[in-house]
Order: sequence, then C-alpha cells, then structure tokens
Amino acid sequence: MSHVASAFVPLNIAVLTVSDTRNEDTDSSGKYLVNALTEAGHQLVEKAIVKDDKYQLRALVSRWIASTEVQVVLITGGTGFTGRDTTPEAISPLFDSHIDGFGELFRHITYQELGTSTVQSRALGGLANRTAIFCMPGSTGACRTGWTGILAEQLDARHKPCNFVQHLVNA
Repeated sequence: MSHVASAFVPLNIAVLTVSDTRNEDTDSSGKYLVNALTEAGHQLVEKAIVKDDKYQLRALVSRWIASTEVQVVLITGGTGFTGRDTTPEAISPLFDSHIDGFGELFRHITYQELGTSTVQSRALGGLANRTAIFCMPGSTGACRTGWTGILAEQLDARHKPCNFVQHLVNA
C-alpha cells in the first residue's frame, strides 16, 4: 500500500513569530513563511506574533494543536541562546514525538551557509495531536532555508518515498 498521494493535498497551516520587537510591518520572517506556504498551495489558518514568553507560546500553540483546523504550525524566532529565547523550552514539552531529523537536517543545510555558527541553532520539530510543529530561527534566511530545504517537500503529499502529510489530522 502506498503512503504517497498522487495529488497535492493543501494543508491548513498556522504561522507564529516569536519576538519582543517585531510587529506586522517588520515581521519579514513571518511574511516569508506566509508567502511560501500560500504560493505552494497551502492555506493560512492564522498568523500571530507573540512576545518571547514560554507560557504565552504554549497557550497559543496548545490551542492550535487542539484545533482540528490546524495541521501544521510554523514557528520563527526564539530559538537562540539569549535569556529571552524560550521557544524550544516552551514547545518541546507539547510534543507527543520529536522529529529529530528536522533540527539535524536544518543544521546540516545551514552549515553550508554559516559554517560552525550553525551549532547555535536550536531548530526543532515534533508531532502533537497529529499536528506537525516546526521551530526555526527568526531570520528570514533561516525560514527560507527551512522551507526550501525541508518543509516544501515534507509538507507535499506527492513527495516520495515519504512525507508528513499522512501523519496529520484530517489530511
């Protein structure tokens, strides 16, 4: 039995920017992700900007995980090492299972661009209640790397030999 669809399956995706300084006018990373996912044929369910507060992050992402409308959550920002960067600590406890390969592959691809500075990336992914969650650094370049290098294919049901679509709620 094939786990790969022969047709594109549009997914419902929420985008979250984690930042203490960005707003809708200055959020280039969130805008990039919205444009990339809609150009690929997916649907934007909701876009939000939340201050880097792990409880606010958990509350919003938990709501999206509980919703049958959201199949994927893309998060940009809050993955560094400053005292305010709490995205990994906020989000990883919500995972039913970690997608270790996302962070590993993200760092591998980024190594080609940044060299050993990629060791400071805390990009991560996981599944929670049949919702895929991917956390990327806050730069637009990092979001472009995550989307073009990994997510565009893994969120496409036609990608062989496997992709995440079969694991998502209502997909």
